[in-house]
Amino acid sequence: MNRPPVASKLNLCLCHTCGLACDMTHEPDECERCGAPLHRYKPNSLTRTWAYMFTALAFYVPANLLPVMNTKMVGNGADSTIMTGVIEFWEAGAWDIALIIFIASIAVPGIKFVALTLLLGTVQRDSQWARKERSQLYRFVEVIGYWSMLDVIVVALVAALVKFQALADIEPRPGILFFGLVVIFTMLSAMSFDPRLIWTEKNINEEVMDEVASH
Repeated sequence: MNRPPVASKLNLCLCHTCGLACDMTHEPDECERCGAPLHRYKPNSLTRTWAYMFTALAFYVPANLLPVMNTKMVGNGADSTIMTGVIEFWEAGAWDIALIIFIASIAVPGIKFVALTLLLGTVQRDSQWARKERSQLYRFVEVIGYWSMLDVIVVALVAALVKFQALADIEPRPGILFFGLVVIFTMLSAMSFDPRLIWTEKNINEEVMDEVASH
């Protein structure tokens, strides 16, 4: 079966700023329409993706072990981690909030770590396995990344509601800061990964890596 030609075979490069398909015959450094720098692949994509992901993993541990909020009821205060918060909401009958926090705070980061590790590992091994499915997996990681801040939003909303009712007081704790850093670095990791490397043929992979390294 004849495959459609790829951009590299046609000597074209897509501008990441304005989307113009630029002719790379004379190796221009900038897009002729908007002046943005041109590169066939994201510079140092794999290195930056690994670095951001390991940074997110380092912050993921204190994000789950340290308390994310302190709840004071009639003068008595208690710190809550993400997991204890989920349990408390569940036992209080607010299973919907508990489910949202569990998915956004525990399940989503875990899925992103596993998915990005799979994508990075298969690209570095020049794997041709399930390329279409891996591209869909990358798009899925991009989509769920924007919902990871739900836990921070829930804590803010609960704190606002409690203060409004004047029945108790809720204050944020360091864990919520680490969790915010986890979200930021996992998003940076996903943004740094170049999904075009999934489709790079093995016989031109060295050429691709040389070009990426030169930038």
